[in-house]
Amino acid sequence: MRNIVIPFAISLLLVLSSFNTTGVVGYKVRKVVIDPGHGGRDPGTHGSMSKEKDVALAIALELSRIIKDNMPDVQVHMTRDDDSFPSLESRPQLANKVDADLFISLHANWVSNPNIYGTETYVMGVQNAGRNFEVAKRENSVILLEDNYEEKYDGFDPTSPESYILFSLTQSAFQERSIRLASLIEDQFKNRVGRRSRGVKQSSLWVLWNSAMPSVLVEVGYLSNAKEEKDLNDPLNQVYIASGIFRAFRDYKQELESMN
Repeated sequence: MRNIVIPFAISLLLVLSSFNTTGVVGYKVRKVVIDPGHGGRDPGTHGSMSKEKDVALAIALELSRIIKDNMPDVQVHMTRDDDSFPSLESRPQLANKVDADLFISLHANWVSNPNIYGTETYVMGVQNAGRNFEVAKRENSVILLEDNYEEKYDGFDPTSPESYILFSLTQSAFQERSIRLASLIEDQFKNRVGRRSRGVKQSSLWVLWNSAMPSVLVEVGYLSNAKEEKDLNDPLNQVYIASGIFRAFRDYKQELESMN
């Protein structure tokens, strides 16, 4: 684990030493990476009629289309645009490689209680109590499906609380900006899209921990709730959800660039 944490922490400090959006003249939000969760042999969670990987991809493709149609100055990169299985490691690596300004990961939730529904947007944090830890374990457990995961992730065990301790080294790096974007997304869901917002939450999610830019993971709803699963599979509702995320992204971009 030290072999991953120390080099990454050093690299992140170097990035942070030159990353100050409020002090860079002419700063622009010019690149965004959209990450549809799961894919391929990893279906994610599922409801009675659908799989998380398919719901996440459909909304991600709509979000990509809307950004491209309305913001030709923004480059959109997708971690996948089909039913492929990019590793958990490769998703933030792509964002780092293209020097993205934002990383948005899209997922659908599940819980044993079918009465629970609503949206949640996660930022990187170490508040892993209760449901937050359950989400972290579920989303990070995709690691176990990868070849040579023991070597690749240097012994990280997504089911062990002890493995999450070192996440605190980098959890605050881009937290303020991430929380702002997450808040804008949940505000759009609640006030414009008409969905129940369960708020902004923090959890130790690998895909956010390794991204060297403001990052959020959006749980667009619960596939374990029959009505919400039906809504999430409606193409029109998928456009509404993607539009809400787009408006949050647009407002975030305008806020940040107005500081120039």
